[in-house]
Formats: sequence, C-alpha cells, structure tokens
Amino acid sequence: TNRFVYLEEGDIARLTRNSIEVFVNGVAVERPIKELDATVSNVSKGEYKHFMLKEIYEQPEAIQQTISQALNGNSVRDDFLSHATADFSKIQQVQIIACGTSYHAGMIAKYWFEQLIHVPCQVEIASEFRYRSPVIVANTLYICISQSGETADSLAALRETQKRAKAQNIDICSMTICNVATSSMVRETDHHLLTLAGPEIGVASTKAFTTQLAALMLLILKMGQVKQTLAAAQRDEIIAGLWHCPKVILDTLQCDTEILRLSTLFVEKNHCLFLGRGTHFPIALEGALKLKEISYIHAEGYAAGELKHGPLALVDNDMPVVILAPQDDMLDKLKSNMEEVQARGGELFVFADQNSGIQAKDRQHVVHIPAVNEWLAPIVYSVPVQLLSYHVAVLRGTDVDQPRNLAKSVTVE
Repeated sequence: TNRFVYLEEGDIARLTRNSIEVFVNGVAVERPIKELDATVSNVSKGEYKHFMLKEIYEQPEAIQQTISQALNGNSVRDDFLSHATADFSKIQQVQIIACGTSYHAGMIAKYWFEQLIHVPCQVEIASEFRYRSPVIVANTLYICISQSGETADSLAALRETQKRAKAQNIDICSMTICNVATSSMVRETDHHLLTLAGPEIGVASTKAFTTQLAALMLLILKMGQVKQTLAAAQRDEIIAGLWHCPKVILDTLQCDTEILRLSTLFVEKNHCLFLGRGTHFPIALEGALKLKEISYIHAEGYAAGELKHGPLALVDNDMPVVILAPQDDMLDKLKSNMEEVQARGGELFVFADQNSGIQAKDRQHVVHIPAVNEWLAPIVYSVPVQLLSYHVAVLRGTDVDQPRNLAKSVTVE
C-alpha cells in the first residue's frame, strides 16, 4: 500500500479487517490518511559495481534538483521557504544538531552562517547535546540535519529542546534538513528543507552529504535575504556558483582514474591523516570518516594548523597524509603545513585547485581539482575523498555498500 496514517505521541490504534480507529486517552480522534508517492527512482546498481559508486556519480543531478527548488535564474524564488519568513526575521542565532556525516555538514554551515550573513551559529553532536541540558535561548533557530529524518539522538534532542522551550515559555524555531519527506523530523519541526538526493542505499553517505551542503547554502541565501545581511554582489556570485556546481563536479569525476591509481598506495596502510583548513577542516573529518568506515583503515581528520599540537608525532615514512588545498586565503599557510609533513618523511596526497601552483614531486602526489567558487569548494572537494575511500575499500575487498557493524539509519541508541 501507499496509504499511511501517522500516529502521534500517546495515540493508540485499534485495527480490524475493515477499519482503523485511533484513540487518545480513550477518546476517538481522526488522523489524516497520507499517500506516499510510490514512483521512486530505480534503486538498482545499473552499470555500477556498487551503490556507493553510483551515488557518487549521481551527485551532479542531485545537486541540480536540490537547488532548482529554490533558485530561479540569478535570484531566490519568492515561494522558497516563504512560510518561514516571519520566523527568520526574528532569529538571532542558530544551533545545529546532527550526527556523523550530517554533523560535518553542520560544521561547514557554521562558517557560512557567521561569515556570510553574520548570524552566530553553534554545532553540536546530537548524542552529546541531548544529555547536557543546554541553555535554551529565545529567538534561536534549531536545525536538525539528518539523511533519514529518523536519527534517534537527533530526534530525541529536538523533542527535548521543544519540550523544555515550551515549559519555560521561550520562543524558538525548529527546522530540519532531510532527504525523506515523510520522516518524523519533517513532521515535528516548524519548517523543513528537503534534499532532493533520491534514495541513497550505500551506508557511507555521499550524495546526501553534498545535497545537505547545497540545501544549507540555500537556507543561508534565504535568511540573508530576509535579514538583509548578505551583500547583493556576494549573493549573485554564490547563486551563479551553485548553478555551476554540477558541471564542476562532473569535471572532478573525470579525475576518477587518477584517484584509482593513487588508491593502490593505500591498500597496505593501517593509518592515514586528512588535513584541511577553514571550511575544509570538516571535509578532512569527512574524508577520514569515509576511509575508516568502508576500508577499515584507521584515519583521522585534523585542522592543518593543529599539526604541531600532536598529530605531527604520527608522521613517518609509512603514514599517507591527504591534503585538501582549495584556492583560498589559507592556501599559503596550508603549503607551510605541507612542508612540515614532508620534512618528517610523510607522503602527501594532495587534492589541489588547478590554480594553486601545487605540483607533483617526490613523495607528493597531486590531483588537480577544477576551479570553483571559494564558498562552494567544500561541496566539490567532498567528491575526490569519496572516490579515494571507495577505491581503497574495493581494493581491500571490503563490503563497500554494507560495511561491518554499521547501519544506514541509526534509529536506536
């Protein structure tokens, strides 16, 4: 069937062969019947060996679909999140709650919220947030990011925050960024923004992550418009960059063969470091997560500026170090970090902007990434670390789509 009745907290249903009755405290109530669009896209692997690889290659289309719901030419559509305009005008700060890969998306959004539209933003892992009784501040936008919209810790954190805000009579606003229109989070938040990624089967998130980033940037464009804190020139540049993003990712996917060649050098390794700065520190964390969850290689992501505070001690001749080097204000400092690693005998694998001036040399392998808008570079640089992790996992013979001990949606603690 494609017809559902969603039960609310405290509902009791009585089912017979011919009827459905719902009761609250012994009193019969009506719950609307929802119809689910059953015409989902084909979830077969098609020409691809694994779902993960298929989903990596679907990212240009998924991002195109996601941004098309919000943009019209070089402007934000009038009907995009129009019902949230009044709430957005009152927002003074943002609190993002998420787990795993979605948490990394939230970390990137923190840079965007604060640097682009000057709205303070905090990001916290849901499993920590829900247990520490955080102070609830009025006029805060609580954003839950989740691929499934059913993540247990995120959902519990949302419900507890809403409950405490209501008890204390504090005015807050809640929102979810999610890939499932019928999920609990969508139903239980004030507003929602869907990532139109389509079904994602592989446990390691790929297109759900990059569409989350695209959706977060759309949200920032909308809030910047409402609060009039985003400069018109910067808005136009970002919108043009979003439209161009699918093409840049397609061009980046042309590096697949080169990344496959480099991945052979990781097969016998037991440890790996990922380094990035600014918005690419979360991409370093994401790259490390991908490598460890599907290839079972121990990997760590660090802010490159933290090298001297501990991680440099790990660097030796047998330690591959993956560097994310976009063309931004931090590039010169990143090059200095690279020299520090090389001086300790580390072998560098660098994903660098084609205009960065970084070239291959002894124990420094370089894959040049097409030029992209600085703010949107994290979306593009996600792709090469996904491909690297995928190829290493395949070469090591692991179960790429269903890695051991992991589930696609974490719906229990």
